[in-house]
Amino acid sequence: MAGARARLRRGRPCGDAGMTTSEYAMGTIAACAFAAVLYKVVTSGTVSTALESVIGKALDAQF
Repeated sequence: MAGARARLRRGRPCGDAGMTTSEYAMGTIAACAFAAVLYKVVTSGTVSTALESVIGKALDAQF
């Protein structure tokens, strides 16, 4: 009887079984929010002009 109880205890899920799913969901939401903010910053006029300037200088470099 004790062996059967031990097998049942090993087969039971832990109390925090849903934690990994919610952690992945929160991580995904945070990553999407960060990507949206980064997209807005990179596509803003000031940053876009600065990036074009840097790329233009790199392409016009003398070797």
